[in-house]
Formats: sequence, structure tokens, C-alpha cells
Amino acid sequence: MKKILIIEDERSIAELERDYLEVNGFSSTIATTGEEGLKKAISQTYDLILLDLMLPGIDGFELCKEIRKSKDIPILMVTARKDDIDKIRGFDRGADDYIEKPFNPNELIARVKAHIARYDRLVNRDRPVQDIQIRGLRIDQDSRRVFINEEEKIFTAKEFDLLTFLATHPNRVFSKEHLFERIWGFDSMGDITTVTVHIRKIREKIENNPSNPDFIETIWGVGYRFKS
Repeated sequence: MKKILIIEDERSIAELERDYLEVNGFSSTIATTGEEGLKKAISQTYDLILLDLMLPGIDGFELCKEIRKSKDIPILMVTARKDDIDKIRGFDRGADDYIEKPFNPNELIARVKAHIARYDRLVNRDRPVQDIQIRGLRIDQDSRRVFINEEEKIFTAKEFDLLTFLATHPNRVFSKEHLFERIWGFDSMGDITTVTVHIRKIREKIENNPSNPDFIETIWGVGYRFKS
């Protein structure tokens, strides 16, 4: 049974999420503060986290950032905010998707299932695959680890997926729309803004000079290309 961590300070909303998740075959745990949520997220094993943006103590942005230091499972932010800047901040800190309050519980369940299924497909591959090695960059696809000159860099699930997709299709230009569809899928609540945010975060980890990248090149007005 898949386990979901619900970090939500409004008990009625948390219990609604829990009830719908359990009816659909998920096990769920509720944390009502940022501190409690962080402790549970780090110390226990979950398959996905539903994270409220506005929390007492540690807010959702900082909580997401802290969780991402050690966990790469899907994180869905649940928020009443609709501003794009908040979405960008969330994606920048490692969120995989957004769902806005008030939400349709059936949509919530659909998104949870889709993100868990996609994550499982990526981490539970049956066939061995070769490492990708290009100019000091090494991507271990089996263990989902990334190294620069044999120094490991910590990647979120979506950062790893995006880098691997580009690296396995070198010298091809992909639009933001194509990358969003390929990595996040049509069922994602986000938008193509997250592609730009994730590219920037990847560059910060693998490029000597992110402003003059050696690996991921911006093709202005078109998209991005991984240089082999």
C-alpha cells in the first residue's frame, strides 16, 4: 500500500484528503505543522507528500526545500494562492506539481496516482542501463545519481528526469512545451514556467559557469539543447 504524508494545518482539509486517499487504497499520515511535517518526512518513508503552502512555523516553501535535501519523492503543493510567482518559488524549491484550493477530490486522487505511477516507472526499471558520461558529467541511470568529476550532486526527481532526457537526446533542440509534456505530462497542474526553473537549477549543479553553460544550451526563442 502506497503511503502519503499530508502536511496541512487545517484539520478539516487534512481529514478530507486522508479520507479520499484511504478510500482509494492509500495509507496516509497527517502532520499539522511545518516542524512536525519535516520530522515525519525525513525520518519515515513515504511515496508522495501533499504539502500545504501556508503553514505555522516553517512555511511550505522552506519545508519543500528542506525535504528535497534528502528525498526525491513527488511533492504536490496544495494552496489557495494563484500567483505565478508563488508557483515559481515552489518549483524552485523542488515541488513537482500544484493543486489549488478549493480542489475537486477526484482530481487530487488522479494527480496523486499519476505522480506515483510516473515515479515508480522511473525508479523501478527492470533492464540495466549504461551510465551517461560526457566531459566530467556522469549520470548513473540505475541508481538515479549524478556526478561532476566524481563529486555527487543531489537532484530532485524531476531535475534528474529532465537532465537524463536531454542527455540521452544530445544535439536536438526541444521546446519548453515539449519538455513539459515529456517530463511532467498533460495531467500536471503546473505550466512551462517550471521547465525554465528546473533548467536553471540543473545548471547550478553541473555547469562551471551557469551563465555560459557547457552542457545545456539555450536556443533563444526555441528551447534547449544538450551539447554532446
